[in-house]
Amino acid sequence: MSFQDTFKALSVPVRRQILHLLKGGRMSAGEIAEHFDMTAATISYHLSILRKADLIRETRQKNYIYYELNTSVVEETILWLQDLTDSKK
Repeated sequence: MSFQDTFKALSVPVRRQILHLLKGGRMSAGEIAEHFDMTAATISYHLSILRKADLIRETRQKNYIYYELNTSVVEETILWLQDLTDSKK
């Protein structure tokens, strides 16, 4: 994981909304797409960016791909940000 990829992925509101949805548990791409007024290809693109940044994981079950938060990367990012603010004290 690179922080550059993480922050690039987080810079787009739709991607942050997807992460918020996944906070409730794993979802298929179709279930995620139901929450947005955009094409399946656009949702797939955003999921790809989040996956490349290692913010989400995918698992395949039969004909479906499910996505879930990668909490370890989220926690690592939070710790890094906290360290920045702690060093100013």
